[in-house]
Amino acid sequence: MGFAQAIRTCFRKYATFSGRASRPEYWYFALFVILGNFAAGILDGILNGIMYGPGAGAPAAPLSTLFWLGTLIPGLAAAWRRMHDTGRSGLYVLYPLLVMVGMGTFMAFAAGLVPVLGDQAAGVATGATMILMGLAMVVLLLSPILVIWWLTRPGQPGRNRYGPNPQEAA
Repeated sequence: MGFAQAIRTCFRKYATFSGRASRPEYWYFALFVILGNFAAGILDGILNGIMYGPGAGAPAAPLSTLFWLGTLIPGLAAAWRRMHDTGRSGLYVLYPLLVMVGMGTFMAFAAGLVPVLGDQAAGVATGATMILMGLAMVVLLLSPILVIWWLTRPGQPGRNRYGPNPQEAA
């Protein structure tokens, strides 16, 4: 599968989260998204001007935003199908998001718990909280790397529970 065919396939299967996607299909589409975001950012900079310095604010980026919105669902669907090709559930793509939500929930709980415990217990709770937050930060930093590693793994040969191998079907 070539670059153009991978892009066509991912847009044709815009919101298809079932089935399998080969490595070339996913990674060529990922390259397309990266290059498209870069090009849209340059065009936004040319058309809207780029402001630097204090008080510059964020420049308007309508082309980048539209491109991102147009490729978000097919990119997620391609990653989902890619996970299926490796024999994993597509939910594993959302693992880093799950870790972030878990950390936020834990931080909110810990922040609300400290005033209730009192001064002496609050010091112990804060120390334990900091250790747990440190461990959670390590998991947060490693989880995207783990997902990328899973996305690079070869597909399972033959048919798996998600469908036929896309390399053999072609």
